[in-house]
Amino acid sequence: MKKLSKKYAAALKEIDKSKKYSVAEAAEVVKKTSITKFDSPVQIVFKLNLDTKQPDQQLRGTISLPHGSGKKVTVLAITNAKQEEAKEAGADFVGATDMLEKIQKENWFGFDVIVATPDMMGLLGRMGRILGPKGLMPNPKSGTVSPNIGQAIKEIKNGKITYRTDKDGNVHATVGLTSFSKEDLADNINAVIATINRVRPSSVKGAYIKNAVVHTCMGPSVKLDVLA
Repeated sequence: MKKLSKKYAAALKEIDKSKKYSVAEAAEVVKKTSITKFDSPVQIVFKLNLDTKQPDQQLRGTISLPHGSGKKVTVLAITNAKQEEAKEAGADFVGATDMLEKIQKENWFGFDVIVATPDMMGLLGRMGRILGPKGLMPNPKSGTVSPNIGQAIKEIKNGKITYRTDKDGNVHATVGLTSFSKEDLADNINAVIATINRVRPSSVKGAYIKNAVVHTCMGPSVKLDVLA
């Protein structure tokens, strides 16, 4: 059995493993149980009653967190006609075929998200083998393909996050940083829970959310009391 670090063991003592915490309680406890020296991201993880082999049970979308995620996101905008709009909206890199060639020829990935106008998707589609495995292919469902590229960029910069189910029906999402107030963390957690409940597939029978926890980077999990 792996030996626990002193910090992790101390953090674990702050959590009642037999209890499911309210969102407000969990937001307070997860701040106390951070064990990193840096401002740790706080994540929520759902285990959902989904059969991801069924197309309608593969969840994917976006959530605008009330208080942002706290993460600085580097945005690459791919567009021809709306480059000035993209720059004004705060895109870190802007271009068209020149930027796509840079990715292909230089293996350049100095960005977190690609946002594109619809007219560029034909070119981007040809780069599926490069961008797809890295999760960088723009998609209308994630709000990264839009004729209103300026608005899309602003939303991402202001803390809009994406979520999607993995093959086992789990959903992971960042809800803030340990430096956030417990109230702001709770607001963000509630926003994610509300979205996951809203997108429940009609074909799901019985309990939908099997389990939900919040935790910091390398910190212990805090079980959430989530009715579903």
